[in-house]
Amino acid sequence: MSRFYAHDNQHVPLAIQGYLASNAHRPLAMLEGEQSIKVVIRTDWDKSKVAILSGGGAGHEPAHVGFVGQGMLTAAIAGDVFASPSVEAILQAIVATTGKSGCFLVVKSYTGDRLNFGLAAEKARAMGYQVDMIIVGDDIALPDVANPRGIAGTLFVHKLAGHLSEQGKSLEEIATITKAAAQGIHSIGLALSSCALPYDETGELKYAPEIGMGIHGEPGFEKVDIANAEQAVTMMLNKLAPYTGDPDKRFALLINNLGSATELELQIITQQVLASPLQKQLDIVFEPGAYMTSLNMYGVSLSLIALDDTVREALLSDVAPTAWPAPGVCGDIARVPMHNLTPHTSYLSEENSTVERLIVHVCQELVAQESYLNNLDEKVGDGDTGTTFSSAAKAILAKLDNEGLPLNTPEKLFQCIGQELSTVMGGSSGVLLSIFFTAAASANSSGHSLSTSLLEGIAKVQQYGGAKLNDRTMLDAAIPALEVYSETGDLEQAAHAALLGAEATAHMTKARAGRSSYLREDSLKGNVDPGAMAIAKVFHVIWRCTQDQK
Repeated sequence: MSRFYAHDNQHVPLAIQGYLASNAHRPLAMLEGEQSIKVVIRTDWDKSKVAILSGGGAGHEPAHVGFVGQGMLTAAIAGDVFASPSVEAILQAIVATTGKSGCFLVVKSYTGDRLNFGLAAEKARAMGYQVDMIIVGDDIALPDVANPRGIAGTLFVHKLAGHLSEQGKSLEEIATITKAAAQGIHSIGLALSSCALPYDETGELKYAPEIGMGIHGEPGFEKVDIANAEQAVTMMLNKLAPYTGDPDKRFALLINNLGSATELELQIITQQVLASPLQKQLDIVFEPGAYMTSLNMYGVSLSLIALDDTVREALLSDVAPTAWPAPGVCGDIARVPMHNLTPHTSYLSEENSTVERLIVHVCQELVAQESYLNNLDEKVGDGDTGTTFSSAAKAILAKLDNEGLPLNTPEKLFQCIGQELSTVMGGSSGVLLSIFFTAAASANSSGHSLSTSLLEGIAKVQQYGGAKLNDRTMLDAAIPALEVYSETGDLEQAAHAALLGAEATAHMTKARAGRSSYLREDSLKGNVDPGAMAIAKVFHVIWRCTQDQK
């Protein structure tokens, strides 16, 4: 054993329980229900005020659960490690905390978070809730990217929004003030190594100093050669310089440990920052510490926010959460039952041995390919694609074994799978595949053929996800395969087209959608997109199953 992780991928639920058990004196609770729903809420919340909700993948502790409490977040929604929480989990948090004043969602700018929080917001509005949302993109490492990543500067928004809510500000006021303040938030990180994911059995850190490395272990904007803390700080401050040029501007500074930097190193970095010319513009300097981490990444980030009277007052106000070490009291975990939103439709089990065999083989293949797909994803992302698909496959197999599936009716089967994936499969893959199956079911119910229905599902994925063919996503395998199948009805040709499409992504050095769009060209060159390869594996299994039945 190289690290203290849990068995059977239960890292996140157990971590939340550990946090709550050692903080039993605090008015916090977790929603009780499905294991895939990981939500911590305030039990002392006054619903006459605007609820402030945030969340994202685990692995960034103490964010986001550690910031739930008076003066900050009303609730935090956690996904699996580096995977956005499901739409269902976010919706449960909204319903549990939101009164007539509405709720405000603070979302970091990542595709999965934007999609899942966005869809949850739309569903909540349809249910009659007032919901507004801010997407924070404070990372300046990639200045030309359309959607900058959200990193440690997001915590300033938590603090500001929480303060305004406690003051009784309206949803409109909170949204207006925080969105304006977010324009003055800028962050830059520098790491000596990437992080080691729970799924990496070696636990080894990959040492290669980079500036602008993402908080999910994504490669940075540029590899750098640094000899000491002074050089590291100078490099980061040079990146921030274009945003601090006006000498009359005043700022607050947050120095964030990305995971493995020691306290000694953090204080040295703090000294270097405060010895720089930037010190003259700093009115508030927060104690350095681990606030928005990236597991055990060896690095730090600097976040600045421009001050005005409102922001200054918010940052200096007292709050209940302590995101840095504090004495705790062990005790039982307070639990609040989930609301029964009844969004799920129950389906009667139907027998069809051919379809059942196909589903079982596809799911077993995705489970078997977990490590392979994770290894592919480590080269271009956060290394969890295999685990994401494997977890979804295991959930479908469990549903087949325990409750059964409507195997004889394609429309119902697609609806059932889409519904299941929206709950159990995190990240952008889960919501996109849920959209695919749901749209295919709708088309099939309207009388369209199977192939036409599947193409309609792909069209909806493109509509909501924004990706197209050759954008270096799983669609590069799915689109050619389904088009060939629609034209010829030949599964062997479709499987071949899917494989060619997946392999072609290795030669695409520019990604236009998904997390790979944040990476530089040399990080993509020669590396197959893991989502596309997962789709190619599925088509290959489907073809082999039909061959075996002949």
